[in-house]
Amino acid sequence: MTSTQDPRPQYQAALDQLEALVATVTPADLDRPTPCEDYNLRQLLNHLVGATHRLAYMGEGGHAADHVPAIEDPADDAWAAALGRARTRVTAAWAEDGKLGRPTSAPWGEVPGGAVLGGYVMETVTHSWDIATSLDKGFELDEGLSGAALGIAEFVLPSENRAGQVPFGEVQPVADGADVHTRLAAFLGRKA
Repeated sequence: MTSTQDPRPQYQAALDQLEALVATVTPADLDRPTPCEDYNLRQLLNHLVGATHRLAYMGEGGHAADHVPAIEDPADDAWAAALGRARTRVTAAWAEDGKLGRPTSAPWGEVPGGAVLGGYVMETVTHSWDIATSLDKGFELDEGLSGAALGIAEFVLPSENRAGQVPFGEVQPVADGADVHTRLAAFLGRKA
């Protein structure tokens, strides 16, 4: 990602998609498994809302290591409101253009703010696929967002020897002609 790219519009679009998905979650869905093997749906929502607050904290000048990407679980029917509060905070935290080039302490090291936002585009879009797959309600994911997230993933993540180095599994095989969502999930270790 070059310093001239502004990932904020893609990140906001990723949040739009995530909010639309979260709006479909019912309390009965929260214990469903997800393709992200570390989390059931409740845990994944907790991680995503917490990660959004962590990104806001970094935009406010904080160090990622000082903020756990998790929250205290809201009531079962309050996930959309929790995500909305996190979105308001992260949008305000990254509103200034100068923050895109500012050195920022991310979970993977110090990088320009724009690169941090790009990483969170990838995370938000990938976990949206996890949620959509878990819910299995026919939610249509945005191909452009998945393509952008795949491009970021291919640029910043090694495809070999990931064990213990990054929080993603080994690249999984996909069928010829697999859609971009499936290719993104497989590149990040999901068995699609």
